[in-house]
Amino acid sequence: MVISWRMDSYSILYSSSHRTELLGRFQRLRSAGRMCDVVLETQGASFPCHRALLASSSDYFWALFGEATAERLACSIRLPALTPVGLDAILDFLYSGWLRVTTSTLPDILEAARYLQVDAAVSICERYITDGLSAENCCCYANVAEQHALTDALEAANYAIATEMATLLQERRYDLLGLNLQSLMAVLDAEEIPAVKEVELVKLALDWLGENGPLPLLQSNQLLSRLRFGLTAPADLAHLSHASKAMGTPLIRSQMTRALEYHRAGSARPIRQSKQSTLRSANRVLLVGGSSSPDHPEQQVLTFNLRSRTFTPLTSCLPLRLRNHCVCSLGGFLFVVGGEVVSEADEKPIAAEASKQVWRYDPRFECWQQVESMLQKRTKFTCCPTDNTIYAIGGQHTPANANTPATLASVEFYDLEEGAWRRGPPMPGPLHGHACAVLEQNIYVSGGLSDSGGVDLIPGQSQSRKEVLCLDSASRLWKKVAPMSIGRFGHRLASAHGYIYALLGMYEPYCDIERYDPGEDHWTRLRPLLTASYRYGMAVTPSGCILVFGGRKWSNGQEVVLKSVLEYEPKKDHWREICQLPRPLTGTECTLLPMPD
Repeated sequence: MVISWRMDSYSILYSSSHRTELLGRFQRLRSAGRMCDVVLETQGASFPCHRALLASSSDYFWALFGEATAERLACSIRLPALTPVGLDAILDFLYSGWLRVTTSTLPDILEAARYLQVDAAVSICERYITDGLSAENCCCYANVAEQHALTDALEAANYAIATEMATLLQERRYDLLGLNLQSLMAVLDAEEIPAVKEVELVKLALDWLGENGPLPLLQSNQLLSRLRFGLTAPADLAHLSHASKAMGTPLIRSQMTRALEYHRAGSARPIRQSKQSTLRSANRVLLVGGSSSPDHPEQQVLTFNLRSRTFTPLTSCLPLRLRNHCVCSLGGFLFVVGGEVVSEADEKPIAAEASKQVWRYDPRFECWQQVESMLQKRTKFTCCPTDNTIYAIGGQHTPANANTPATLASVEFYDLEEGAWRRGPPMPGPLHGHACAVLEQNIYVSGGLSDSGGVDLIPGQSQSRKEVLCLDSASRLWKKVAPMSIGRFGHRLASAHGYIYALLGMYEPYCDIERYDPGEDHWTRLRPLLTASYRYGMAVTPSGCILVFGGRKWSNGQEVVLKSVLEYEPKKDHWREICQLPRPLTGTECTLLPMPD
């Protein structure tokens, strides 16, 4: 291939094949042993070479064959630090541009490339590592990358070790015990180590110390302090505290003491979170309760993986069959609040009774615990977390000696520090079927129905309200803000990107979405869904997208339960279906929570 540049008075022509032909000729001369003027020797092997090519391809040889060196006219050069395998591969690269690398020859080749200062070969080796990482080689490659200061390759290998840790612990534990200290500390710093319990990481760190120790006190502390003792059961902590002398240093003992204090914190555990008690896992969407039948709720909890878009049932089911309940997450715990407890008997009709029970799920140890009950039974209400509290707002309950439910204006909040429910500022009027969202620590409540018949009605439709209230976090007083353009009941509110979004509803035949700007105190209509639905689950992803799970819709005069999972991108004002549920689902309540795989 010829490339030309035309100047005013002459042309410059370049042949891209000349360099390849030139190297090819040098390689043939080297193979035939012709015109070689220097011999490189290492460990009994000799490699005749051309001094000019070596000097022009390697900074090491350029300096070695300089005008003031004794080696510049030497017939042979000894390189005892290199192996024949490594030196041969680098010489082939200098003469041809091709580098032959295998897992077994990689350390020797890198040693030669570093020693001879052939940076291009070092870069190729680093790319070879990052492109070929697997459970079988990630520990070996991490050690090689650490030894030769290959920053990018080391980071990639450490990430692969964290990702493959479950397999490595089971099948290649010896590789882990041979891992370099820098990599092991980086892995124990990882925010995600899928499918591995923390107690297994503690045992690994202690086994590694037994295999590679004793280490200086500072290094031992640096390693063990990266463990998250709050994720280890108290019984395991007591046993492990005597497993090694390294566990008896003042720093590690203080961390274990804090972990035990965390375990004893009871209701305050969600607000006593630290890195030591934070799961090494990504957020999942939890779909709590609901079923394919509106009147027969199930106890199953589904988890939705935001990356793979797959559903997995939680091994531990809801303690009760619930409908019209609320869920929220706080401090890495799931709270299931109130609702109606549904009971079924073989020959008896379904019975449902409003509840004030509150259940807490701890994903660290996969256990449910009943915590302090609300002051009042509530169904068709709403709840939300803010700071160190959980608010329960409005709803319905059936008073004693009454046959019809009463709508509530009362508000109460759960003080996690004290483990008790307290009365909050009541709303101006009773509401049920309303929605709420938190933005900048202020609670916004929209729509719903009231005993008084409602206000701001749409002619010819139900008495769904347009009204929006805001509970100011500073004054703890309710105030009215701009109303929605549509009266809504059984809808959802979501906060994302500094705005509040109102989605769908139960009675109104609208598919419209609208957005509230708190700075302007104004609602804006957005792109509607193609099909209206209600009794769906909703969650907001960390990126600010809104997910809608299942629900019900009317089709040809019949109610249909949906399997669709829809995603709304607020910045693009765009809806799309991203996947489907394992089965039709309605009445589920959703929240985001870090969950182990």
